[in-house]
Amino acid sequence: MEFIKDTFQKFLFSKKKNILIENFLSLSFLQIMDYVLPIITLPYLVRVLGPEKYGLIAFAKAFIQYFVILTDYGFNLSATREISIYRENKNKISEIFSSVMSIKFCFMLISFIILIGLILSIPKIKSHWLIYIFTFGSVLGQSLFPIWFFQGMEKMKYITLSNIVSKIIFTVSIFIFVKKIQDYIYVPLITSLGFLVTGIIGLWIIYKNFEIKFIVPNFKQISYQLKEGWYVFISTMSITLYTNSNTFILGLFTNNAVVGYYVAAEKIITVIQRILHPFSQTIYPYISKLVVQSKQKALNFTKKILIFIGIISFAISLFILIFARPIINIILGRQFQQSIIVLQILSFLPFIISLSNILGIQIMLTFNFKKAFSRILISAGIINIILALLLTPCYKYIGISISVLVTEIFVTASMFFYLYHKKLLL
Repeated sequence: MEFIKDTFQKFLFSKKKNILIENFLSLSFLQIMDYVLPIITLPYLVRVLGPEKYGLIAFAKAFIQYFVILTDYGFNLSATREISIYRENKNKISEIFSSVMSIKFCFMLISFIILIGLILSIPKIKSHWLIYIFTFGSVLGQSLFPIWFFQGMEKMKYITLSNIVSKIIFTVSIFIFVKKIQDYIYVPLITSLGFLVTGIIGLWIIYKNFEIKFIVPNFKQISYQLKEGWYVFISTMSITLYTNSNTFILGLFTNNAVVGYYVAAEKIITVIQRILHPFSQTIYPYISKLVVQSKQKALNFTKKILIFIGIISFAISLFILIFARPIINIILGRQFQQSIIVLQILSFLPFIISLSNILGIQIMLTFNFKKAFSRILISAGIINIILALLLTPCYKYIGISISVLVTEIFVTASMFFYLYHKKLLL
């Protein structure tokens, strides 16, 4: 405990303390809202919609998430790093901003054309086509919101401001417009409108507060950004194979109610994981810049954070495991008793994923081990798909939960042994 206290004090009184603390507090407030608002809306939604309609919305969201990944491409890390390095050069960050936004807009148009084609050709999607169209609005909203810009500039307060407005609009609208099971169609529409509001506010803040000019990018600039984001994009797609794809695969092999049981429990885990997310968002641009100055200092800082986050996340995971039944009964209600076993299986994901975040994003990416990072995640994606296809038909939500847990353990262990082999964890 003394070591943790000393580490935390050194962190607080470092040279960058003001910026880091401001960013951490901004993102922490956002994560508190991310934590509180779903706790308010989730119990209401699952009770009004029931497992089947809630599962349908979750399946559509999982499907549309592939388009979100395509439009994000990897810029949330690669462009963040670029902005953090060149933040003092207004012309350079204008060039980066213009190139990234142009690529994202093109990817968004391609995604919409693909969606229309799938709606026209696949009966399962066509039968609920309006759900998918409304859900696609989140792709547009997330394409517009330049979170990577604010992270790179270490101005996280703007991320908080934009997101809080949209989340409040979403929460209030859910209680106003979703009164009965037939109102399920409004849920993805309200969600998408929230993302659109966030995107518009974000662009307005950049226009008003930063001297950023849109410059029509040339082929060289576009090519460079695509190359820089490629490994992160492949890694993100690989992560999708063992996160988002689980809901999609479960929906293909079972029905919307079974999807609802799994996603409702997974949602609780996701909300809890967000408690620790500000640490990652706050320190990534700082470590990216610190690595350029001194790799040893960056490594020492990251090791201390690894221990600190590890202890906190382990305690949280243990709490979830012990109190899984009352958590489900209080948040989801009696009709989601099947979700208890899912929550128990997934209970240690906050701990495992926190470790892999530090090892992978904060160390491997900032130390430019992009290829190894991608190979680990690609391997994990393949393992998860194989396990999911083998276990889901027989064991349904239990099978897919086991697949997720095994895959996340593989990711964290692989990253640890890779960095140990490179003598970075000695």
